[in-house]
Amino acid sequence: MTDTTTHAHHGYITDRDKYLNRLKRIEGQARGIRGMVEDEKYCIDILTQISAMTSALEAVALGLLDDHLRHCVLDAARAGGDEAEAKISEATQAIARLVR
Repeated sequence: MTDTTTHAHHGYITDRDKYLNRLKRIEGQARGIRGMVEDEKYCIDILTQISAMTSALEAVALGLLDDHLRHCVLDAARAGGDEAEAKISEATQAIARLVR
């Protein structure tokens, strides 16, 4: 496992506010879904909201993955050596987790 704290700058930093805003909306969706369950709303309506929230989370994950590949992995690949191999392996494992 690589030490992810050694980088002073992550690829997503330029879009940090965009990601934070999206995550705040997702938090609101989760609270809304909880409220729907508490209020015993129709199952299909709850499932529809869960699907929307899942899609929103996937969009955040794919954006972060893209930023990681374009910055962290690309920088490591340019440097070569063990760090390049580690970053590629790390990215591969992250992709595998996303597609499960």
